[in-house]
Amino acid sequence: LSPAMAAFGAHNPLLPGGDQSLSRPFGFVSQPFMKTKPVAEPSTRTQQPIVTGTGVLGIKYNGGVMLACDTLGSYGSLARYRTVKRLEKVGDFTIVGASGDLSDFQKISSMLKEMSTSDAAFDDGCNMTPRDIHQYLGRVMYNRRNKFDPLWNELVVAGFRDGKPFLGAVDLIGTMYEDDVVATSFGNYVCLPLMRKAGTNLSKDEAKQVLENCLRVLYYRNTKSSTKIQIATVSADGVEIGEPFEISTYWGYSAFEHTEYHGKRL
Repeated sequence: LSPAMAAFGAHNPLLPGGDQSLSRPFGFVSQPFMKTKPVAEPSTRTQQPIVTGTGVLGIKYNGGVMLACDTLGSYGSLARYRTVKRLEKVGDFTIVGASGDLSDFQKISSMLKEMSTSDAAFDDGCNMTPRDIHQYLGRVMYNRRNKFDPLWNELVVAGFRDGKPFLGAVDLIGTMYEDDVVATSFGNYVCLPLMRKAGTNLSKDEAKQVLENCLRVLYYRNTKSSTKIQIATVSADGVEIGEPFEISTYWGYSAFEHTEYHGKRL
C-alpha cells in the first residue's frame, strides 16, 4: 500500500471502536463525506416572544389585593388579538397575571391547573397558599432558565389568606420578590412611581381608580397597550375577576402636540 493508503486505513486509537479500516484520522476529510450534511433538528425553544402582552399592575388596598392589565395580544408591532385575558384564578385564594409570551403563559396556566387539581384530589384540608404558588412559580422559572429554555414571562401573584394580603412577582430567570405595589414590563418605568405615590391606604374604589389611571398613562406611552382593560380583586370574600371594559383617554394635553410636525413655531 502507498503511504497515503496506509495512513487512510491505519488504526486510530482516538476514534471510537468499530471497523477501523473505515476510520478517518483526525483532520482528514474525504470528498464523499463533505457532500453529506447533517440534518438540523428544529428548535423547540422560545427564541423570542411572538404574541405578547404588556404590563400587569398590582396594588394592595385596605382589605385585599387588586390586579389590572389590558387585553391586547401583540404580534410583533401588530395589535392582533384584542380580547386576550391574562389574569387567571388559581385555587380559592390566588390570582396570577402575566406579561410576555402568551403561549408560554398558557403552558404555565396548564401547569397551575394540574397542580390545583392534584392538590384538591388529596382532600386533606391543606391547600396551597398564595406564597406557596409564588415559590412554586419561582422554582419553575428558574429551572427552565437553567435549561436555557425559559418561559418568556413576568408573573404577578396576588392572594389573600388568613386575613393577610400577598403580592409578589417572578421574572423569566426566576427572580422573586414581594412588595406592596408591583408592575411588570413597561409598567415598571411608567406606572410603578404613580402607584408608590398613591400608597396602599386605599379603599377598593380608590385602588381601582389608581390602576385605571396608571393603565391610561401606560396607553399614552406604550404602543403595545390598549384601552380595554381587566381588573381582578382577591379579598376575604374570595377571588373576583371582572369583565374587560374600556377606559377613557384625553389627547388635548399640550405636551402631546407635535408642533414640529405641523410647521408651528414654539
